[in-house]
Amino acid sequence: MKTELNRRQLLKLSAAGASVALTSGLSSISVAATRADNTLRLSVNITPGVLNPMLSRAAAEYMMSEMLYSGLTSLGTDMTAQPDLATEWSSNEDATQWRFTLHQGVKFSNGQELTSKDVVASFRKLLDPKTGAPGRRNLGPIKTVDSDGDYTVIVTTETPFADLPVALTYPTAKVVPADIIATDFDSLAQIPVGSGPFRLEEFRVDEIAILVKNPEYFVSGLPYLNQIEIKTFPDAAGSTAALLAGEIDMIHDVQPTDFARIDKASGVSGLRTPSGRFLDVVMDTTVAPFDNILVRQALSYCVDREAMIELVADGYGTAGNDSPINAAYRYYADAPHKSYDPKKAKALLAEAGYPNGLELELIASVKPGYRSTMAVVLREMAKAGGFDISVKTMDHSSYLDQVWKKGKFYVGFYNMMPTEGMSFNLLFTSGASWNETKWNNTTFDEYVRLADETTDSEKRKELYANAQSLMQKEVPALIPCFFDILGAKADYVNGYEQHPRGASFAFHKVWVGSNAPANK
Repeated sequence: MKTELNRRQLLKLSAAGASVALTSGLSSISVAATRADNTLRLSVNITPGVLNPMLSRAAAEYMMSEMLYSGLTSLGTDMTAQPDLATEWSSNEDATQWRFTLHQGVKFSNGQELTSKDVVASFRKLLDPKTGAPGRRNLGPIKTVDSDGDYTVIVTTETPFADLPVALTYPTAKVVPADIIATDFDSLAQIPVGSGPFRLEEFRVDEIAILVKNPEYFVSGLPYLNQIEIKTFPDAAGSTAALLAGEIDMIHDVQPTDFARIDKASGVSGLRTPSGRFLDVVMDTTVAPFDNILVRQALSYCVDREAMIELVADGYGTAGNDSPINAAYRYYADAPHKSYDPKKAKALLAEAGYPNGLELELIASVKPGYRSTMAVVLREMAKAGGFDISVKTMDHSSYLDQVWKKGKFYVGFYNMMPTEGMSFNLLFTSGASWNETKWNNTTFDEYVRLADETTDSEKRKELYANAQSLMQKEVPALIPCFFDILGAKADYVNGYEQHPRGASFAFHKVWVGSNAPANK
């Protein structure tokens, strides 16, 4: 095996009152000669559908936003905050006020200079519930965002929040011109105006996005690439065939079933990174039968978790325990995993009022492909426990429109978050941005709130452990396994480091070597 495997480092939190001053200039790596056109051809399996960075929802959209726009901070592969527009930041002693110093001379693609007024306007727009920005709550308990001169931004939080620099790396937290926000915000759906390393040259939905180097990017010497072509392939087989035939240079997201074959091919390397990415079976806890905790618990005993890893992830993953937190997180609380126990499941169903079993319809998008695979595997595993599950699959756009956040029983898909609190606040607290399960458990909310607010590591550990334990007990969602991040690239693609978050990419640091064949 020639897999390039990156190991996840433990999350490092900034201590309250500490100051961070980091450089974001060109690193000292040596870039060899590049292919004449220095173009990277990249495949994705879900086309970017949203160009406005504040409204992006999926990995391909996050990818485009990162190329076209900048945020205050970016997320390192060790899950720490790194400089982007901010060159340095510091907080007061209790981490309720943060001061960010901006790069000077940064320009938007329309030629305007980026200043603190644009940052302030962007974050106020992001935080406005009317904007409908996904992950708005994941920016933290922000109270106010203000300017202190043209190049300093002051962020004040409602409560202590040591994770703020990391929270501001959320993919939707990008900076756009203040005057566009004030006069024509909707235009960003068609015409990107950002300060990122690339600019949009062409975009055809479901086909291709072409981005070209931004000659005025504020980091000297970057990006290395002249151009990136993001091509949408409707199925994984087509993407794999194109890579092996030399028609593309890189696949962002490889299906587990294709990974071994790709990794054995000449001139190609598989990319594998342990992660907290997971599929979950979402249950709307406000409607029958999922308003009954016994039904949810019964289903949780119908899963052979180790077998699920092999059958759904082809072995490229780890077992889950009905919490979105696994060993990739700092405050993971290890606990015995639930065993496959269909007899116990039947007894719980009978106690819940279903002595003759229960019929359900489970919906799964066809992308990524292992969503529907997991649905089918669960259907078969759950039969012995008294569940008669029919599986309905649908195309991804229909799933997003008709099922996501609306359905009562479906398969969700989520990347790892930088912190435990961000994961909980995205999906499972009562005020979560994507509160699919509608669990609304006030005890759980309090555990998460207190953990988010404290700067004491031991207290955080205990509180986050309590939150995980409560989820495992009450099962608002079934989380049977976690998936490694799998990708692939031609050996002549250099500088790419796969990110465990699955939503950060740093393509501005990539180049295509001179040993690459001519672009077909």
